[in-house]
Amino acid sequence: MRVLGVDPGLTRCGIGVVEGVAGRPLTMLGVGVVRTPAEAGVGERLLEIERGVERWLEEHRPECVAVERVFSQHNVRTVMGTAQAAAVAMLCASRRGLPVALHTPSEVKAAVTGNGRADKAQVGSMVTRLLRLDAPPRPADAADALALAICHIWRSPAMNRLQQAHAAARRSAPSRIPPTPKGTVR
Repeated sequence: MRVLGVDPGLTRCGIGVVEGVAGRPLTMLGVGVVRTPAEAGVGERLLEIERGVERWLEEHRPECVAVERVFSQHNVRTVMGTAQAAAVAMLCASRRGLPVALHTPSEVKAAVTGNGRADKAQVGSMVTRLLRLDAPPRPADAADALALAICHIWRSPAMNRLQQAHAAARRSAPSRIPPTPKGTVR
């Protein structure tokens, strides 16, 4: 499975591509950051993020895209920019018919480090180890994007099994509403 991980941000949008399957060594295919100038208008910045994500999608041809789920922060302005960048990444993937998975920061940290409250240095260190890199990717947004891709590769088999079990249970479960006897009005 080839996954494009996106750590959304309006100033720095981390992007990383990881290939592999759960239980086997993973391979980093690329990592980087789409940067936008702080003095540019929001619309211009979002267009630049779209261009960057599209370049990565075109070059690496992932099978799916994993995006960090935006969570509430105290700084509403920061959360808005992050949400807008995340939406651009999801739009680019959806335009190509690629599945999009959203993962929370604590879910990613727990998957990669074993600790949902790990700091950025711990995430960077484990990404470096898991992908057998010489040094942690810089800036941290790039390492976070790789961590998102790793998390998705590792979690997707279990998520798929849960979805299949849920679908099978819905198909086999009898209706909870008994049939209406003839001549009865409900």
